[in-house]
Amino acid sequence: MKKITLPLLAAVFAAALFIACDNEEPTPVGDTYTFTPETPDLQNAVQTVLIEMNDNDRIEFSAGTFLFTGTLSIDDKKNITLIGAGKDQTILDFSNQTQGGSGAQGIIATATDQILFKDFTIQDADGDNIKVKDSDGVSFVNLNAVYTGPVTPENGAYSLYPVTSKNVLVTGCYVRGASDAGIYVGQSQNVIVSNNTVEENVAGIEIENCIASDVFGNNVQNNTGGMLIFDLPGLPVIENGSQTRVFDNVIKNNNHDNFAPEGNMVGIVPPGSGLMMLACREIEVFDNEISGNNL
Repeated sequence: MKKITLPLLAAVFAAALFIACDNEEPTPVGDTYTFTPETPDLQNAVQTVLIEMNDNDRIEFSAGTFLFTGTLSIDDKKNITLIGAGKDQTILDFSNQTQGGSGAQGIIATATDQILFKDFTIQDADGDNIKVKDSDGVSFVNLNAVYTGPVTPENGAYSLYPVTSKNVLVTGCYVRGASDAGIYVGQSQNVIVSNNTVEENVAGIEIENCIASDVFGNNVQNNTGGMLIFDLPGLPVIENGSQTRVFDNVIKNNNHDNFAPEGNMVGIVPPGSGLMMLACREIEVFDNEISGNNL
């Protein structure tokens, strides 16, 4: 039996806080707002609810394809759920995004406390598919987060992008086509990235300046670089990352051409990089299958 060290215990405890109810103080149940692809003025209808909803409310998307023309933003909310009918049944499509300028996110959440994204596909935002920042308790569960066309430098940089946050969980997701990193976790603390399939990105999974991260059970293949663990200097929230464990992953055949935009830092990652570690500390790497990364 593997020894469970403090980083794993901290991350598991953080995830449990989010997904389990306290028997003495159960999580309040708020209102549920349900949307279908036929909802009139869909973009404004969803955004209005995201602005006006109360803590503990829930948004449900039915099966079908939802066409959005701009970013959906969530600010300063607590215990919020966005859920679909299944990641292969509910599709949030941002391919016709015209509002918000170049590089606009599909969904952006800021200063939230316990937010869950579950059981839908999000695709083809002009920039990042989902970005969450300055939050505590961030969960991405059973999502497809993809850029659907040929991979190009014009694709969004990050598909799932939690940053400057605490208690982050990314699990059971399929991620494809990002021109920087498919799953990027930056300057965050208590992180679990588990049981995801990540392919055809420049970097598959990237952990940058994070403290107490467990990355395990992932299938990382056909990216330029499979997994990147590193620290950059001079970042404002976490200057030095530490305590990252990488285990029980399959990291193979990461030989894709590098399609990062010119000048992007990951543009220096050579095809054939399975696992890259740079300027990081307190890293454990064990029990991974690393093969076919032909440097």
